[in-house]
Amino acid sequence: MTRWIVRTTLVVVLVVAVLSITQVQAIDVNVGINIGAPPPPPPRVVVPTAPRLVVVPGTSVFYAPDVSQNFFFYANRYYVFHDEAWFYAPSHNGPWTFIAPEHVPSPIRAVPVTYYKVPPGHAKGKGGPPPWAGHGKPHKHKGKHDD
Repeated sequence: MTRWIVRTTLVVVLVVAVLSITQVQAIDVNVGINIGAPPPPPPRVVVPTAPRLVVVPGTSVFYAPDVSQNFFFYANRYYVFHDEAWFYAPSHNGPWTFIAPEHVPSPIRAVPVTYYKVPPGHAKGKGGPPPWAGHGKPHKHKGKHDD
């Protein structure tokens, strides 16, 4: 009987030790899972009534010339480009949700910067579509190493 108690105690100690190690490992695995920058905060767009929308010529995208922000409408969604980030909403007054540039519909990305109230920092004054538009032929810059 004593031998059985010793064996049972040893088994219980081993099980507790293994479970403790497993818990420690699980805690280690969970440390640092949320690495990375959070999405930017949504813009404070205050548009109490639906804004006047005007079509961007040659597209199916609309912009709001009377709104002080980069405010677009396409395919039943509103889009805002604010602080170098894109946001979308189901309504003109939000709620605004961050959207990665590659998920912004291509017609929105192709809108020329002349229709932006606040042009993207790297495209100010160029007049054409922003660099993320991804349409048209790639252009080649002639340099001293080109023939």
